[in-house]
Amino acid sequence: MGQQTALFAQHQAMGGKIVDFGGWDMPVNYGSQIEEHKHVRGDVGMFDVSHMTIVDIKGADAKAYLQRLLANDVTRIENIKGKALYSAMLNESGGVIDDLIVYNMDGWFRTVVNCGTRAKDLAWMEKQASHFDVSITEQPELAIIAVQGPNAIAKASATMSAEQAAAAAELSLFQGAEVADWFIARTGYTGEDGLEVMLPNAEVEAFWLALNAQGIAPCGLAARDTLRLEAGMNLYGNDMDDSVSPLAANMGWTIAWQPSERNFIGRTALEAQKAAGDQHKLVGLVMEAKGVLRGHQKVIVSGCEETGEITSGTFSPTLGYSIALARVPRTIGDTALVEMRNKQVEVKVVKPSFVRHGQSQL
Repeated sequence: MGQQTALFAQHQAMGGKIVDFGGWDMPVNYGSQIEEHKHVRGDVGMFDVSHMTIVDIKGADAKAYLQRLLANDVTRIENIKGKALYSAMLNESGGVIDDLIVYNMDGWFRTVVNCGTRAKDLAWMEKQASHFDVSITEQPELAIIAVQGPNAIAKASATMSAEQAAAAAELSLFQGAEVADWFIARTGYTGEDGLEVMLPNAEVEAFWLALNAQGIAPCGLAARDTLRLEAGMNLYGNDMDDSVSPLAANMGWTIAWQPSERNFIGRTALEAQKAAGDQHKLVGLVMEAKGVLRGHQKVIVSGCEETGEITSGTFSPTLGYSIALARVPRTIGDTALVEMRNKQVEVKVVKPSFVRHGQSQL
């Protein structure tokens, strides 16, 4: 038996199929993954993501510490309270230890990291903190509920206090706000608008049931994965890891090269990779023929001896055909071949984003 969130009993009561995910017992679906996916694209769905790890960074050197720790630059958000920043935390070789979100709080910062990387993340963060006046505090007493979809904010707000609803209404994209012991953020992992609400474990069951009473369907990990893949969002362990540079994971936009004197961990390695220009890149693949693209399938690039590999693949419920992310040689053209069941199938090569806000990006 793995770790369980405060909503484990509710997942069982609602018919959730429980699987192991990064050491946690989590619902993969509540019946139909496709229907859950469509709820989020067309209306609203809710996810228990309390397995994610909340880590607060405080102290006189909090900003300087994060400028060293992260490839992105937290000074970009320092003048907007609650503003969020997406970044990678790198090792000295430029590999991605984890991807995370950091929020600018009132003189301190809140980070949210992946559950499967929790132990190594915390160990790395503590190690790098040795020369800074900072405290690193995990917040296991907080749950996280993601409410996602075009009607997410309106329906979630109907379950909140007047103060909480007002705070949610004022949020810009990628911004959060504290309301007493709740933190409400306009962020997500689905390619739709919505909220991620961090609140005490003691209050999460009542909030979950109130959301459900508003007609918000519970959704599992399977729909979360197809939604994030349609949106072209990376999954740690699939699309990047400790051995993969952000330059090879479509995360170059998260690297803050300026100011040039900011010596973040992994910078020297990334500069050498950028100068060499020989990193593979992450692209999108589309296959409208029958079949499903899957992780680890080989991608053959015309005129190139090197092959690529699918990192994430699935059937897209929104588009009605198969899509994938793949790490491939930079010389790839508009089409490629994927090895499937001892045959080669042609696929289109596209930008690694397929659906946003319910609309095809192709």
